[in-house]
Amino acid sequence: MDPIIIETKVNRYHFTELSPEIQVLVNKAKEQVNNAYAPYSNFKVGASVLLDNGALFVGSNQENAAYPSGLCAERVALFYANAQFPDVPVRAIAIAAYNGNTYVSNPITPCGSCRQVILESENRFGNKISIYMYGTECIYHIENAGQLLPLKFEKKNLDINQ
Repeated sequence: MDPIIIETKVNRYHFTELSPEIQVLVNKAKEQVNNAYAPYSNFKVGASVLLDNGALFVGSNQENAAYPSGLCAERVALFYANAQFPDVPVRAIAIAAYNGNTYVSNPITPCGSCRQVILESENRFGNKISIYMYGTECIYHIENAGQLLPLKFEKKNLDINQ
């Protein structure tokens, strides 16, 4: 056996420690929980995306009785941003969740599908995307999708000659 050790660096912040630009991004994600359609789980998620040109895009989770036909907030926001500005890289994404009574105290992380989409966006533009995950107790910051998805599946994995 030859173990592989994988480490992820997570920065933990309080809201007031964030730059004003990232505070706006986080607040937009928090606002988006109000637009979530989550009648089955009652777990509302909002996301906001900041592009390199300064444009902000938002999204919320959209559930469907025919699971898994719904879509997560992160993918809604990323796909919307990429549809409007297909040639502009994403700089950062913020995610917030509301459990029916209040915002979650500990940050939630993107699901596996969302992690893969964030990674694809990074690879598409050749840049890293800062990921901010909001909780009332603290905010987690991850420097890029590779930190969330260390054993990632990428285009190079499709090469049959590797």
